[in-house]
Amino acid sequence: MDDYKFLFKVVLVGNAGVGKTCLVRRFTQGLFPPGQGATIGVDFMIKTVEIDNEKIKLQIWDTAGQERFRSITQSYYRSAHALILVYDISCQPTFDCLPDWLREIEEYASSKVLRVLVGNKIDRDDREIPTRVGEDFAQRHNMYYLETSAKESDNVEKLFNQIAAELMEVRILIDFTTPVNLRMGWEQYTHYFGCEDQGLFSTCEFP
Repeated sequence: MDDYKFLFKVVLVGNAGVGKTCLVRRFTQGLFPPGQGATIGVDFMIKTVEIDNEKIKLQIWDTAGQERFRSITQSYYRSAHALILVYDISCQPTFDCLPDWLREIEEYASSKVLRVLVGNKIDRDDREIPTRVGEDFAQRHNMYYLETSAKESDNVEKLFNQIAAELMEVRILIDFTTPVNLRMGWEQYTHYFGCEDQGLFSTCEFP
């Protein structure tokens, strides 16, 4: 029987081919599968992490990015505690589609969901989206921002561990059963998230 204090559902969304599955497998299995095929529908993996001596179980849901699976993946948004929106820093179209994904998040996800924007594949030398552009987008939409490489394992542990830590803090300090609009009331959370002091995500302060 698993022994854990908190259970959180984390859902990855974004265009096909941005590396969502590779991020999940790198974190949960320590593997980078070469030639990873596209996810069909939805898949999930589980990993337990320890934050401040508390065990946290993460259910990590990897969703398909293709249009034909959207009606399936949308149903997984509502119960998510955190949503990771992933794009490929070497592929401009995956960044251009972010507003479409955000509209889905606004429509189907809880207003209190923790949202993180991730620019993946920073190991590539053909970057098309500068870091500052990603940071600016995240700032405008009240999201955390982090750049990762599933291939080289850069910032992958940091991404999921920090999400677990932030969710644990919110769960302790704020009743998750009370509806909260993070987008309209972000200021009350910045202290709880500790981003100003720890600098664990690039984008933490919002106008």
